[in-house]
Amino acid sequence: MDLTYFQTFREVAFHQSFTKAAGELGYAQSSVTMQIQKLEQAYGVKLFERYGKSLRLTSAGEELLKIAVQMLGLYQQSKETLTLQGGGTLTIGTIDSLASYYLPALIQHLRQKYPTLTIRLHPDRETAIVEKVKEGDYDIGLLLESKPSDPSLEWVKIREEPLELLASPDHPLSAMPSIALEQLCDVEWIMTEASCNYRIMLERVLQEHRIPYRVGLELGNPEAIKRCLMTGSGIALLPRMAADEEIQRGELTALPFSHPDIRLDLQMIMRPKKWMSHSLQDFIELLH
Repeated sequence: MDLTYFQTFREVAFHQSFTKAAGELGYAQSSVTMQIQKLEQAYGVKLFERYGKSLRLTSAGEELLKIAVQMLGLYQQSKETLTLQGGGTLTIGTIDSLASYYLPALIQHLRQKYPTLTIRLHPDRETAIVEKVKEGDYDIGLLLESKPSDPSLEWVKIREEPLELLASPDHPLSAMPSIALEQLCDVEWIMTEASCNYRIMLERVLQEHRIPYRVGLELGNPEAIKRCLMTGSGIALLPRMAADEEIQRGELTALPFSHPDIRLDLQMIMRPKKWMSHSLQDFIELLH
């Protein structure tokens, strides 16, 4: 039986309300109801009974609550003990660009402090990261978003992450002192996959301003996009961190373009009231 069910049971018993427990845990009320029903099926007893509009524990529920509190306390103690010893696992869900260009140095720093800590870094799609953080598969998620997409999770803005319009130094746009949106008419784009949030943002702006554009290549990897830019004629939109080294070496040019609706923030997401190990707390401090 998943320990999460016992945590949910404890919250319902404390608040004497499925609705309040759901709000406290960040779950849908139907999820809380389902978990309690599974506990009742597993033990073959009713755990709660209603008196008018109020909810209270049955005698079986009272007995299970005593045991559940002990179980959860031992589980908490075991996690803290492993954390202090530097063990355990930290699972991070993030997107490709952050996994490749932002997180490696931070992860190595954390590994030096916790040499026996297992760190699992999972590059994933934005929607999948949000869902897996909510379900508890990921301890933490790191995204590039303009605004929170799921209010049931805790969102913390780490910093604004610049987006750059990139081209090879030989591209005709590279010689221009400034570029207006209208000057991007009919240019050839090398774009990320259709589900990428900053591609969605870019295409929305182009379409709203009736700027015709052509996608010459669609690639899912920032490295592949950069290499195509250096050898081809297209332009691309990528986070600055993904192309900073190539810009410094003169292999790519950051075009003099900006638009108020094309911007992203580095966002950290977690489940509300999530238990945090020392290693997770230290990792969050490194992010800031």
